[in-house]
Amino acid sequence: MATAIAEEVARKLGGRAVLGSTVRSQADLARAVRNRLPLIALKGLSQAGISEQEIETFVIPQRTRRHRADKKQALTVEESDRAVRLLRIQTLAEDTFADKDKANRWLRRILSELGNETPMLIAQTEAGARVIETILGKIAWGAAA
Repeated sequence: MATAIAEEVARKLGGRAVLGSTVRSQADLARAVRNRLPLIALKGLSQAGISEQEIETFVIPQRTRRHRADKKQALTVEESDRAVRLLRIQTLAEDTFADKDKANRWLRRILSELGNETPMLIAQTEAGARVIETILGKIAWGAAA
């Protein structure tokens, strides 16, 4: 399952044409992050249903993005990691709910078990993303999340 999620995240980012290599595993995806994603990869986040405001909040501020575009620079490793994390959580939610719209609504819904915050906000950190992955795993297995 992790491999399928990594492949889907890479596809959403633009695949080989954008990443410069084929992603077949989590290790390949980690390598792409370490090599820094090109700015064009952010288009994949938009196409996946992540809003420009969310990209600005969770990945890279618009002003910094414009500056990088002017200088034809890639995202930093940290920004690349945040972009991939966001897509990983979104892709896992889509897989869990088997419905893109339902997954995107759930990611933005305030949940009491998250201290009245949204899964998207909690997933802003890697530790938070693991919490969301655990909840999605429980949902997928039919357990009370």
